[in-house]
Amino acid sequence: MTYSAWIILTACLVGATCGLIGVFLILRKMAMMADAISHTVLLGIVIAFLMTRELSGPHMLIGGAIIAGLLTAFFVQWLHTLDIEQHASMGIVFTTLFAIGVILIATSVGNAHLDVKHALMGEITFIPWETAAVPLLGNIPVATTMLGLAFVIVLFFILVFYKEWKITSFDPALAASLGIPVLILHYVFMSLVSVTTVAAFDAVGAIMVVAMLITPAASAYLWTDKLSVMLVMSSSFGVLSAILGYYIATVIDTSISGSMALATGVIFIISFLFSPKHGLVSKWVKPATTDVMP
Repeated sequence: MTYSAWIILTACLVGATCGLIGVFLILRKMAMMADAISHTVLLGIVIAFLMTRELSGPHMLIGGAIIAGLLTAFFVQWLHTLDIEQHASMGIVFTTLFAIGVILIATSVGNAHLDVKHALMGEITFIPWETAAVPLLGNIPVATTMLGLAFVIVLFFILVFYKEWKITSFDPALAASLGIPVLILHYVFMSLVSVTTVAAFDAVGAIMVVAMLITPAASAYLWTDKLSVMLVMSSSFGVLSAILGYYIATVIDTSISGSMALATGVIFIISFLFSPKHGLVSKWVKPATTDVMP
């Protein structure tokens, strides 16, 4: 594959994976949690690096993602049980853990290829240069491999536990009454969000992950009320945003990650205006049509 093709493929994997997991964030009204985890995983990544002295590999998904994500979810839930509003709990936890990660970078790993700007913004143009041999596939960029693995993991859990995710997202009380382990599924879901975030760090950075997690799902939410369709549309919007963002960046010579985030916003605006049920244009047209009919 060409240099550009690897960049586009990697970006599409980010869009597809974030699009899938973002649907459940929107339905569970946990958009802020995406922002929280996308920042707190920085602490997990730094700790994993201090232990292994490597910036890539499975330990990043295990140490950086799962541990940091579970810690975030646990502390947010714990503060919420102390009668602190959930959004306030998220703000307290993610700013504190993120600050610890920044301090560790500044004091302990400042000479490594790991800094706050890299973690927040990412640099997808460097992705094709760091490769690893994959059986049957040859040399593949490490970030692409990590994102492919994250996509498979997320897709597997969504397909296997589709009914459980659906019930717990719409009616947690009903799910609990049916014997579904709501709390365990909640922490599994937080782990999936964390895995997705860490896998996308090299490609688009923490800030752009938030855009990919939330905006495609919010756009899909405007087009359909059916969960399965919403999942497909959200993932497709993420892929479309990745492709459009790349070509926008190429034409105007600017940040690829920033252009991808811009593309998600453009798709959301189009959805907000023209979606058949919730779009502004549809709401304006329907009353007028109703007045004409006898």
